[in-house]
Amino acid sequence: MIRPANLTDASSLAALGLEVWLNTYIRNGVSAFFADYALEHFTAAGFEEILARTDQTILVSQNTVGIDGFIQITSGAPSPVPGCSDLEIAKLYVQPRHQGSGAGGRLLEAALRICAGTGRPDVWLAVNAENQRATDFYLRKGFAKAGETRFQIDDQFYPNHVLRYDLTLVGA
Repeated sequence: MIRPANLTDASSLAALGLEVWLNTYIRNGVSAFFADYALEHFTAAGFEEILARTDQTILVSQNTVGIDGFIQITSGAPSPVPGCSDLEIAKLYVQPRHQGSGAGGRLLEAALRICAGTGRPDVWLAVNAENQRATDFYLRKGFAKAGETRFQIDDQFYPNHVLRYDLTLVGA
């Protein structure tokens, strides 16, 4: 089931976000540098703040036990490349054991319907250039490459693809 997130989901969103982020980006041992970043960004209090904001929307995939994925939409987020609106899919995280179950696709479809309702022509997202599985997923779902950017943690930079989705395709 896909539903809007609520404040009681904050701790589950933090735990899921931490699990997915570490599983995706930490491959060769956990350094204090990355641990500090993850523990600062994936907190229940942080998700409570996000859920209270009017420029943020989070949808969750709920199974019989709990949340197995979420997607976060941010409005008013300037694109790092020209030609994209200010509507961003900030995160799409699905627990590793549920990847391939269709949860990510269902979350993305629901989010794209919400995005189409904003009247903006498109939505963009950034994906780590080394995360080929995620890049391929978005390209299969109709996103197109719009450019490149870099994700920064402190003084370190990581290449990201910027992908764009034409919202006139929703429901077509």
